[in-house]
Amino acid sequence: MACGAVGKAGKAEEEGGGFLKTLQLGAFFGLWYLFNIYFNIYNKQVLKVFPYPINITEVQFAVGAAVAVFMWISGILKRPKISGAQLVAILPLAIVHTMGNLFTNMSLGKVAVSFTHTIKAMEPFFSVVLSAIFLGELPTVWVGLSLLPIVGGVALASLTEASFNWAGFWSAMASNVTFQSRNVLSKKLMVKKEGQESLDNINLFSIITVMSFFLLAPVTFFTEGVKMTPTYLQSAGLNANQVLTRSLLAALCFHAYQQVSYMILAVVSPVTHSVGNCVKRVVVIVTSVLFFRTPVSPINSLGTAIALAGVFLYSQLKRLKPKPKTA
Repeated sequence: MACGAVGKAGKAEEEGGGFLKTLQLGAFFGLWYLFNIYFNIYNKQVLKVFPYPINITEVQFAVGAAVAVFMWISGILKRPKISGAQLVAILPLAIVHTMGNLFTNMSLGKVAVSFTHTIKAMEPFFSVVLSAIFLGELPTVWVGLSLLPIVGGVALASLTEASFNWAGFWSAMASNVTFQSRNVLSKKLMVKKEGQESLDNINLFSIITVMSFFLLAPVTFFTEGVKMTPTYLQSAGLNANQVLTRSLLAALCFHAYQQVSYMILAVVSPVTHSVGNCVKRVVVIVTSVLFFRTPVSPINSLGTAIALAGVFLYSQLKRLKPKPKTA
């Protein structure tokens, strides 16, 4: 009887622990979506009145770098021991990360938030193409077929998009290419050498953010010039306090949602994370349409829905590995 009581108590404790883990994971997903929604809203509000995407991207990297350094100094995040060889390997990742975020902001400045995120639903297409070219990883027939609704849906949405312009379209496409190049480079370059300490995802992202800040600084100076200052904003007839506050909030939300994304990836499978990312895109599109009152036609909505359904199908099919052939 005593053993039975102990067994029941142990089972109850295990179930309680499982419930708390599920609750924690649900909170992580909620924060991931919330930070992403607010990032897109604040970012678009700033880009509407301050059309300087390079300055805005640099501010986001500056805030992210400051947060990363603070976390290392305070001990919240373990300071990584990184070698020169690792920094050289990370540099290409930082370059494409910089370009990817810059292109995204350029697109957000030109077209509706919902349209940028619809185009960015084509990430799986570029992932498959680049992996095939540079890694020799050929997709299964079913994975290849799942790309058709993605491409078709984006094409349909583009043809009926009220805010469509080529600059916004190609900027979002370029962001897809650069971000997926980053993923391919991660597989190709970030190989742990023997006796070398491996970097966790959050530290890797933090290092990339710091490097991106320094990479974009001279580009900002020699192209747009440093315009995110109270003096310039006031001379342009803008509410300096409002623009700076929203820029800071957008940057904090940007860094926060990236950090939470990596925290989720550490406790769930890549497929679950991919599905969560697909749902996140739906949430961002819907909330941005409602918040900015973006005009959307039924056919445009259908195109977006088809593309996102294709992304979901792709994420499900990716986990189905082909059975090995037997002799």
